[in-house]
Amino acid sequence: MELKYVGPKPIISHTGIEFDNNKEDKYVYLNIAVQLIKALDHDYFEDKIYTYEASTKRLDNKELFDELKKICPNINTLMEKQNHDIEEEIEHNLKRAQENTVLSEENKEVLYNNINIMHDYLIQRSINKSVYYCVIYALADMLKKDHINYIVAPLFQKFAHVLHSVQGSLKRQKTPLDTAMEIFKKDDGLFVKLKVISR
Repeated sequence: MELKYVGPKPIISHTGIEFDNNKEDKYVYLNIAVQLIKALDHDYFEDKIYTYEASTKRLDNKELFDELKKICPNINTLMEKQNHDIEEEIEHNLKRAQENTVLSEENKEVLYNNINIMHDYLIQRSINKSVYYCVIYALADMLKKDHINYIVAPLFQKFAHVLHSVQGSLKRQKTPLDTAMEIFKKDDGLFVKLKVISR
């Protein structure tokens, strides 16, 4: 099992396969999430502001996986479980396609075949998503444990997406943290700030 990019969310039906470009594969956010973990993973001193050069080079697949193993030590188990879960879901959907009482025999066969065609794609997307959320939970835990008050990042879509995911994770904690996200301009650049309001 490996991590690799596959693409946006597929919409599978008896008429064909389309892709929802608004639901990108979580793999595209892994490099940014890992960069943020690396930027935050050090000792902190009160009232000191820490900066990290966000323009560091992208990690290749092997480097990325090595970093992910440090962040999510159970990554292989996580990937295997996700593989098993999505396999079951695909089998369920194949069975439903065969038992569909609304579609004609020809349309049922087309739907069944379309699900089969997307089998590996669906599994990879699901694995990528589970690993992404493992990193997001680690990031949220780091903010909480190290009492980090805020993170500022360039307002690029990938940074904003990752910070939004972290915000969601902080809200779902056993003891939820109030957060706010804001966009601001500084030195002719746009930035996004995730701020922890209450602990």
